[in-house]
Amino acid sequence: MRSIWTGAISFGLVNIPVKIHSATASSTLDLHMLDKKDHSNIRFVRVNEKTGKEVAWENITKGYKMPNDEYVVLTDKDFELANAKKTKTIEITDFVNEQEIESVYYETPYYLEPDKSGEHAYALLREALEKTHKAGVATFVMRNKETLAILKASKNAIVLNRIRFEEEIKDTSELKLPENIQIKNNELKMAVSLIEQLSGKFDIKQYKDNYSAELMKLIKAKAKGIKLKEPKLKVVHSKTQDLMDQLKASLNRKLKKAS
Repeated sequence: MRSIWTGAISFGLVNIPVKIHSATASSTLDLHMLDKKDHSNIRFVRVNEKTGKEVAWENITKGYKMPNDEYVVLTDKDFELANAKKTKTIEITDFVNEQEIESVYYETPYYLEPDKSGEHAYALLREALEKTHKAGVATFVMRNKETLAILKASKNAIVLNRIRFEEEIKDTSELKLPENIQIKNNELKMAVSLIEQLSGKFDIKQYKDNYSAELMKLIKAKAKGIKLKEPKLKVVHSKTQDLMDQLKASLNRKLKKAS
């Protein structure tokens, strides 16, 4: 597994040299963009604005545009000079209960792998996180961007999960959300009963990306020239007057399945 960042975890005076590895792989199908007319592949290229010629990745650098339209060109070394510590250190500043972090803040998970010299300290931090049920809150710089993250123990690894800063989350005030709606006691009781009946221990193995599998079946059928029937799907809204009947039917359906 190829690492995408190398540095160290820092908490207190303890430093643990680590590498960051991506913890996810896409399960979606690799679909190409095609021209509708002749199905030719659409290619995106990096073009020099003045010459119109394509530019190779190794010849591309980054720059900041000043008010006089001149660019200040930045090198990889410049990004490190801006804050050398944050470009090489995942600094844990606080430990919190993971439940306190709302799901809207979560972004991308990564695995942390220790260097040989840091295995003991890595194991110590992992066991301490697991024993206290805490998550470490840290900041560091990756891909020229400051990242806020949490570190938690997961099985035999420490997982780093990038989380968003508060200013990156949009306010809900622009949404049209229900307010001052009176919920009847029997409605709430029935909804709670349905939730309790459908509750169980979370097991990620029982959830699969079925859509990609179904899409692959469709692709194979089209390749063979098979014409598929178009499904008639209609979204039915639950009306207030029908809510209790729908909840009762849902509970009864669950009871029938269990018997």
